[in-house]
Amino acid sequence: MRASPAIAVEQLRLSVAPMMDWTDTHCRAFHRVLAPHARLYTEMVHANAVIHGDRRKLLAMDASEHPVALQLGGSEPDLLAQAARIGAGHGFDEINLNCGCPSDRVQAGRFGACLMREPQLVAECVAAMIAAVPADVPVTVKCRLGVDDDHEWDRFVGFIDTVAAAGCRTFVVHARNAWLQGLSPKENREVPPLRYDWAHRLKRERPHLQVAINGGIADEATAGAQLAHVDGVMLGRAAYHDPYLLHRLDVAWFGGPMRPRGELLRAFRPYVEAQLARGVPLKHITRHVLGLFAGQRGGRAFRQMLSEHAHRPGAGWALVERALALTEARADAA
Repeated sequence: MRASPAIAVEQLRLSVAPMMDWTDTHCRAFHRVLAPHARLYTEMVHANAVIHGDRRKLLAMDASEHPVALQLGGSEPDLLAQAARIGAGHGFDEINLNCGCPSDRVQAGRFGACLMREPQLVAECVAAMIAAVPADVPVTVKCRLGVDDDHEWDRFVGFIDTVAAAGCRTFVVHARNAWLQGLSPKENREVPPLRYDWAHRLKRERPHLQVAINGGIADEATAGAQLAHVDGVMLGRAAYHDPYLLHRLDVAWFGGPMRPRGELLRAFRPYVEAQLARGVPLKHITRHVLGLFAGQRGGRAFRQMLSEHAHRPGAGWALVERALALTEARADAA
């Protein structure tokens, strides 16, 4: 396994995937407490929204989040270049182009996974984005293996080579196809078979590229096994539903002490109280911590306490302490 003291941190990538309506700035700030070395990603934001929308909301980022990547959607090089320039100006450490989302809305806008069929267009987009941002802000691509019944290795690696020739050096590969018709986004994460071997082969045959793997990785053993073949692992819903997994991996791969769940949550208190002081309702923050005690004694009571009371006027950190007390009482009784 690659995770050894001899491997420099920048050579090993632990990432949390962009997830619509989930990985907002509050979520990322919490994940940073759990995993100091992970690279965090924003939700996918369309280039037009970055250019014309409410940037204060769309590009919200706390200083604690770094390193954090802005994921963009789009297919027009000029617009993506503008959005990338804006994102870099807001302090994002990486700009990522989404070529993997299979939703109907994304397809209608000619971006996401359907771009796998237009490698030259993606290359033009990437080249324009690279030209628009400082040299120390990498432009990366997240993609699938193909779309629908595209099962040809040469087509997949041709996409990679075309985009790499435009200057992209890092690819996050969701190691399954995307079906553009007939499957929901949820089914697209579960039905098409995983083919990790394609990502492994990509790294083996293109060693100059940084390859991170995504898809179906839900535990430490699966994540760790990938490090013999690729440069990093991107976690999706597993990191959200079991956030402590992030902490376990961060400690295993990068070192440092294992901290109890309650200690980590209390380390999040300064951020929570700062947001409350700005008028952010507690429910917008605590929805991201509900899975912290997944599978633990008192975990259900912890979730119920926060879910049922965090929306109430005046809810503050004292409610979080009440929820934590439930877990601690059950642990003492075990």
